[in-house]
Amino acid sequence: MPVTIQKSIKLVCSECGAIFDPLTVQTYCHACNSPILVSYDLPALRKDLTPTAIAARPRGIWRWSELLPVFDPVNQLTLGEGDTPLLQVPYLGQSVGLDSLYLKEESFNATGSFKARGLAVAISKALELHIKKLVIATAGNAGAALAAYAARAGLEATVFMPQDTPKTNQREVQFSGSDLRLVAGLVSDAGQAAAAFAKETGAFDMSTFKEPYRLEGKKTLGFELAEAFHWHLPDVIVCPTGGGTGLVGMWKAFQELEALGWIDSRRPRMVAVQAAGCAPIVEAFEESSERAQPWKNATTIASGLCVPAPFADRLILRVLQESHGIAVCVTDAQIVEAQKEIAAGEGIFAAPEGAATWVALRQLVQQNWIRHDEKVVMFNTGSGLKYIGVEANVH
Repeated sequence: MPVTIQKSIKLVCSECGAIFDPLTVQTYCHACNSPILVSYDLPALRKDLTPTAIAARPRGIWRWSELLPVFDPVNQLTLGEGDTPLLQVPYLGQSVGLDSLYLKEESFNATGSFKARGLAVAISKALELHIKKLVIATAGNAGAALAAYAARAGLEATVFMPQDTPKTNQREVQFSGSDLRLVAGLVSDAGQAAAAFAKETGAFDMSTFKEPYRLEGKKTLGFELAEAFHWHLPDVIVCPTGGGTGLVGMWKAFQELEALGWIDSRRPRMVAVQAAGCAPIVEAFEESSERAQPWKNATTIASGLCVPAPFADRLILRVLQESHGIAVCVTDAQIVEAQKEIAAGEGIFAAPEGAATWVALRQLVQQNWIRHDEKVVMFNTGSGLKYIGVEANVH
């Protein structure tokens, strides 16, 4: 059943430019095996939408509703996601000689990670498109978020995740009433299982970049950063990168804000941080390649970084090139030590993925890639509480 459109959006393939109908269910561009992106009528929005109007609305991602793809407000699901703290971290900053170091604390989101942003929007859109059954492949936190928002929406959900996924993520899925399917292997193996399940049952696949709308929720990270800095972007953004929705989403947000006239053309240098045990983007970046090769024998305690074959590799690498950014990998041992340092110095118990950004940032300062007078933001994408015990696997 088609929805009644209340705003003007287009769906466009990120590679070949093919156009897709926004009023029917879409996945990705099968012609070139690429993600589909949402495009808005920004010149029309520029006439009436203002930062002041956005700021006056109730807190959360839906205050950006004109720049999100859900047509009817009745379908806007929320568990209080978005508008997370942007904290100055003076202990960490002083330890490397940075006066303006900030941490975006995403553990405040529902289900304890930034995955809530993307799944809130994607499942809201699924509700609007009258989709009844959902499936996802996940390294952990996305599955927990899918289960929570599917429960909120009253939709049926099946979650495929590696069998060594942190137990907390498994319990979240089960307690929310979703069907948990554990898979031997990696998230790529879970992805194959989820795709087969979708084909067999007709369930809609919500896996990373396999549909257009999770990215739209993640891009609110970029909106919030720009607003927090009074519409002047920081010099450097350090982001953990597995599937890449955070990195790509922020870059899309900045493009939209410039089209609205709210920011200028200056952009942060984007840093993609990966684990040494699974670093396909780092390898591709260092080889100046447009595509990442699947990483063999991937392993890391940072489950969100254990993505051996990111579907949006071309988009991720394009952001790094356009921003004059860089890709960095760090070891699991360094991640554990960084978790301790962040917690002891700032009182923040970061997820392994978030702690990885501190390791990378410190290295880049030492290499003078980040200057001491620059404004830098790193991301803690989730709560360390969800990973209790995983450090036992580090030797």
